[in-house]
Amino acid sequence: MSTGVAEKTQKTIGGIRRKFAPWNDPQAVPLIRYQNVTKRFGEFTAVDNLSLDIYEREFFALLGPSGCGKTTLMRMLAGFEEPTEGKITLAGEDLVGTPPYKRQTNMMFQSYALFPHMSVWDNIAFGLRQDRMEKGAVAARVEEMLKLVKLEKFAKRKPHQLSGGQRQRVALARSLAKRPKVLLLDEPLGALDKKLREETQFELMDIQMELGMTFLIVTHDQEEAMTVADRIAVMNHGKLVQVAPPAIIYEQPNSRYVADFVGDVNILDARVESIAPGAVTLRAEAAPDMSIRVSQECPAKVGDTVAVALRPEKLRVELDPPADPSVNCLSGTIWDIGYLGDLSIYHVELPNGTRVKAAKPNLTRMVERPITWDDKVYVSFTPDAGVVLTS
Repeated sequence: MSTGVAEKTQKTIGGIRRKFAPWNDPQAVPLIRYQNVTKRFGEFTAVDNLSLDIYEREFFALLGPSGCGKTTLMRMLAGFEEPTEGKITLAGEDLVGTPPYKRQTNMMFQSYALFPHMSVWDNIAFGLRQDRMEKGAVAARVEEMLKLVKLEKFAKRKPHQLSGGQRQRVALARSLAKRPKVLLLDEPLGALDKKLREETQFELMDIQMELGMTFLIVTHDQEEAMTVADRIAVMNHGKLVQVAPPAIIYEQPNSRYVADFVGDVNILDARVESIAPGAVTLRAEAAPDMSIRVSQECPAKVGDTVAVALRPEKLRVELDPPADPSVNCLSGTIWDIGYLGDLSIYHVELPNGTRVKAAKPNLTRMVERPITWDDKVYVSFTPDAGVVLTS
């Protein structure tokens, strides 16, 4: 995927691929708007003068560490909290003062909150009955939801008779049954094991695209956000740090915080030595005998101290030096090795004690001379592997 284009090519449905990027269209009208929203709890500011637009049919992720304000942002949209300042609109309607049950949103909680004494069928039907929907329409909607989440054979079972993944699907079906404009997902997969969580992520994407509904998910799991979302908002201390599609967040982070929070990364402090159109040359403090060349427009000036972010999978670790070890090549010794099956992670200690990580795919079952502890190695990278960070 090209990292220079802020569009995410979605999965195939019915053999048709679609490119979805309404945030790039100046004529597109947001479905959800946070306008200068602040939320305080006593003296603590959970959300700080935040503005954000989310579009119809978007799968949007709020990503950040605990306490960054992402759940508070979602709860204000749901109506469980009111903003201290600012305005929130949904489909052009100001939500401030509107109780949760009158908003066109529905929330799926991490705990699922299923009624243990009710069957799967009755759990899904509960909200429809509360809205006094006609009996035949309730039955038709429940059957539609059961088919959507592939639980038709489990309709008469109670929640305790289901697996964790099946309970998650029941909670999802119940949340979707009332056909809200926005489905709010608060850490929805946190209770599942890793393999089931990964499978369910793709099921969520399939359902979201099939329904054409807007999903807003809160998570602290970077891989989950990267997998499911059209765009991600990375948050810290109640503020938006970067809002962009996953590939842009990962490949072109706008700050040291985003680079460090999303995925694994090596960050080297360096001084700018020269700048040319589309290129910058730097000298790293950890490797003063080597030049770093990065293919990037650099907003810094010659002499400025910046950071260079290097993802482990973009680094090559070899026993033999490259043709020109004076450029984009770190030398050191193997300090530690992590074997992950499909790849190995090498921790390389540089002469000044700095350690960097390099990922090497395990493409063959055996090698004549594997890289091992205390080996002297060379870690090299191409000019387009690095990202210069000025903040």
